[in-house]
Amino acid sequence: MATVRSGNRTALLVVDVQVGIMASAWNREKVIAQLAHVVSRARQVGVPVIWVQHHDDELPRDSAAWQWVDELRPPSDEPLIHKHFNSAFEQTDLEGELDRLGVTRIVLAGAMSNWCIRSTAHAALDRGYDLTLLQDAHTTQDLRLSEDRVIAARDIVTELNAAMRWLAYPGRVNTVARAAEVELVAPGRTEAP
Repeated sequence: MATVRSGNRTALLVVDVQVGIMASAWNREKVIAQLAHVVSRARQVGVPVIWVQHHDDELPRDSAAWQWVDELRPPSDEPLIHKHFNSAFEQTDLEGELDRLGVTRIVLAGAMSNWCIRSTAHAALDRGYDLTLLQDAHTTQDLRLSEDRVIAARDIVTELNAAMRWLAYPGRVNTVARAAEVELVAPGRTEAP
């Protein structure tokens, strides 16, 4: 069983909002606007914002596609995690950064819903963090399974929102909230059960 983390400190985790990833993402402009809004709110109330940036063979580091979207760029004084796998926890220093900040709850947003957001959400819960997924601040692209079979991006986002609402992990709280309404100061417990 994962260690359930004691405390009540939140961080906002913004994942992979990069030019190449967001180029054909569903609801791109709305998602970026929601992200910009919640990032601003987090900064106003002193909630740390942690940025995660992906690179791999299809998205080489320092390429134009690897860069942050123009509408949303992290400042140099906020933590930046570079990742090579879907989960922001795998072979990165994310957990160390969260521990350094005393974080027990992650508010999660960004791209791609079916890959990096899903795997990071499960990894966070597996590691004992509480999790809130921002239902209107994550996105993906249509998933083409074959010539005549496509899962629409909107359906992928909807399914992940439903899954994160109904998952149950012992001693952890996982929820879904709208970016404009999310409580950035962690509600609920202050001590591990």
